Amino acid sequence: MRRAPDVQSEPNVQPVIALLSWLEATRPAEFIRESEWAFPTIESAHVIALTLVIGTITVVDLRLLELASTNRTYAELAREVLPWTWGAFALAATSGTMLFISQPLAYFDNWAFRTKFALLFLAGLNMLIFQLITGRDICRWNAAVPRAGKIAAMLSLLFWIAVVFFGRRIGFTMMPV
Repeated sequence: MRRAPDVQSEPNVQPVIALLSWLEATRPAEFIRESEWAFPTIESAHVIALTLVIGTITVVDLRLLELASTNRTYAELAREVLPWTWGAFALAATSGTMLFISQPLAYFDNWAFRTKFALLFLAGLNMLIFQLITGRDICRWNAAVPRAGKIAAMLSLLFWIAVVFFGRRIGFTMMPV
């Protein structure tokens, strides 16, 4: 078993450390950690899924910025592309969870991992605000996207590029098992 993260001395983190220690000792975690092929296979699925997530989000964001697919309405493009985004996101979340359980204590202590998750939260919050507030008048947009829609698209692109950057940093900041 690996040492617990440096934050373990904080009293409010103790239950989290206990949960992560338990998770790391489960059979699936041991299998992923000890198998020669499981981690790389799961990681490959994760990368492919994230590529699809970010690629489809980029298509939608570029449409909102009126830089691509301007011959179609945002609503039409979103209706066709976003189901692929959600399917790929489900695969990315599942594979990411599987990667996480292989070394939960180490990931919990990793600054790049925490930063990636903070950015994922911000990307999700940006999407939620867009869906509930900015995009509720989509039917009336026609060809012109309002400024708020363009700001949401720029923030989305920024957050997702940063997610990729910090996701890549995780591999360079983790100690080998």
